[in-house]
Amino acid sequence: MALSQRLDIKLSQALVMTPQLQQAIKLLQLNNIELGAFVDEELLQNPLLVRAEERDEPLTALATGDAGDDPRGQDPAFEPGARTELTELVGSGVMPDSEHAPLDTDIAGMFESDGPAPSQETPAQREMDLDPGLGFDAGGPVGRGGDMNFDGDDEGFEARTSEATTLARHLEEQIAVEIPEGMERAIATVLAGLLDENGYLTMTPVEAAQLIGIDTTRVEAVLTRLKGLDPTGVFARDLAECLGLQLAERDRLDPAMQALLANLDLLAQGDRTRLKRVTGVDDEDLDDMIRELRALDPRPGLRFSADPLQTVVPDILLRPRPDGGWQIELNPETLPRVLVDHAYATTITAQAKSKAEREYISERMQTASWLVKALDQRARTILKVGSELVRQQDGFFAHGIRHLRPLTLRDIADAIGMHESTVSRVTANKYMATPRGLFELKFFFTAAIATADGSGSVSAEAVRHRIKELIDGESADAILSDDKLVELLAADGIDIARRTVAKYREGMGIGSSVQRRRAKMARR
Repeated sequence: MALSQRLDIKLSQALVMTPQLQQAIKLLQLNNIELGAFVDEELLQNPLLVRAEERDEPLTALATGDAGDDPRGQDPAFEPGARTELTELVGSGVMPDSEHAPLDTDIAGMFESDGPAPSQETPAQREMDLDPGLGFDAGGPVGRGGDMNFDGDDEGFEARTSEATTLARHLEEQIAVEIPEGMERAIATVLAGLLDENGYLTMTPVEAAQLIGIDTTRVEAVLTRLKGLDPTGVFARDLAECLGLQLAERDRLDPAMQALLANLDLLAQGDRTRLKRVTGVDDEDLDDMIRELRALDPRPGLRFSADPLQTVVPDILLRPRPDGGWQIELNPETLPRVLVDHAYATTITAQAKSKAEREYISERMQTASWLVKALDQRARTILKVGSELVRQQDGFFAHGIRHLRPLTLRDIADAIGMHESTVSRVTANKYMATPRGLFELKFFFTAAIATADGSGSVSAEAVRHRIKELIDGESADAILSDDKLVELLAADGIDIARRTVAKYREGMGIGSSVQRRRAKMARR
């Protein structure tokens, strides 16, 4: 077969990812902080963009969980998979045209759909956190829901936190008084910089000496003086030393207490028999010693704020309506307010003398117009997804977490006629303020667990909540094993395996039945 060259003409369709489309997709997945920074940068680069002082009306929507009031039952455009306009927008009574439709790339299969992000949990805490009986504040992960008040606050958050004293400044003031100028002051300053947020020293004296380049004995001498600073317990290497410093200040560090501090692992396990043997005390004295430990501060550094706390600003606000439905609106505080300065554009266009100048003005005008349109599309898309989330999870907002429904990205995408990738981008790093607390939008997407009778399914998050309820209600004389939890859940109509119960329990940081029994017995 002879090889030859030839020319062929082929007609095909392909999507070109223009810079504008890439920018629109990027804007959709940014949170309000990232979006604000992006808009600020555009305002600096584009002279035709100006910041609007006020927005006429916030975008609002009405949502209802009652299928009988669902507008999709009256409008064929609401059929699953149909491409629709944002007919939920009723705040102004004017429906958006096609140019203001919610942003949706409508590219099936082009972008991978991101599932709900797994919860990020902090690493394992120090050994004292293992013992619920000690009564220490473990400072664990913040819950996903909390109280939310939409009323105005006369005193700004920054005003309440700007004067907070940090641990570093508190120690610096004491070092300036207690340690004179010279090498000792320099060593003390370096050691203070090696403290973590709990007030613990992150290096050994040997490592610190190598870091500074001096003899270890000088570091240890300065460290001994620093351990006498306020708050008592700072500059300790571990929990036992931190508690020991506080007990020594109270003149309570006797041999029995030293033995107890050397066996904190037994205390965490609730092994009172071995504790009495190593400390040489009876039950009454051991109870007194444990009560003394409870009165101590295992993390003295946490009394001080390292940095002003940053609160999560919700993107969506949800309020109940008098008729029993829900009113949804975008938080005006997180909406970028930018406009195209047409008057200025007309002025400088009239003064442009060269072709390059006119092309630059035209390009800046197109960029500014596209950005304003993309921001508007982003806002409407977020509102549409949020409205459908509220409609799907109406039971949760009305009755609590036990009524949280199983939900996937595809369920929302099919209901509003968008691609899953669009819904995934909308729900990433976005928060909704509700009467039940502040929640990330990803929180409402949970896996389904079949009911015992096979008639339906329940949310995995609701099952976790039920397991925690059962364990919280148990007594020291009737600790619930995982098998017993399976039986109780089955009585509630939840069909779940024992290993799944164990996985959910461990995921919530709840110990086994043996650990819980020991902890409860230690509290007696």
